[in-house]
Amino acid sequence: MKNIKALTLDDVKRIAAAAEAEARAQGWAVSIAVCDGGGHALWLQRMDGAPLMSAAVAPEKARTSVLTGKPSKAFEEMVNNGRIAALAMPVVPLEGGEPIVVDGTIIGAVGVSGVKAGEDAQVARAGVAALAEVK
Repeated sequence: MKNIKALTLDDVKRIAAAAEAEARAQGWAVSIAVCDGGGHALWLQRMDGAPLMSAAVAPEKARTSVLTGKPSKAFEEMVNNGRIAALAMPVVPLEGGEPIVVDGTIIGAVGVSGVKAGEDAQVARAGVAALAEVK
């Protein structure tokens, strides 16, 4: 049997707070989602002024990262490079989803939506980094 760590509510709150702090520091209004290793929602927040649709897109970016083990940017790049068949996959091919890896295992992901793709990813990575700082 393999022991796999799991996110606690305290972990999720730490991740979300760091992501929100990064977004606020940049003056961005976004939605932030965190999911567990199975792609199930643990956290969703839409900051004041964030686009309404961002609350639907952020969790899907996180789920994409968990299910594939990659940042969601990988699928956006596939589509942008002409591999449109990737659109048939059950993922959201938009940058802004970042996996949470602990001891070589993906235990969750952060998805952010509401600003430019690279900015969404910057906020998501800030959330992931906050967890790495305490482990």
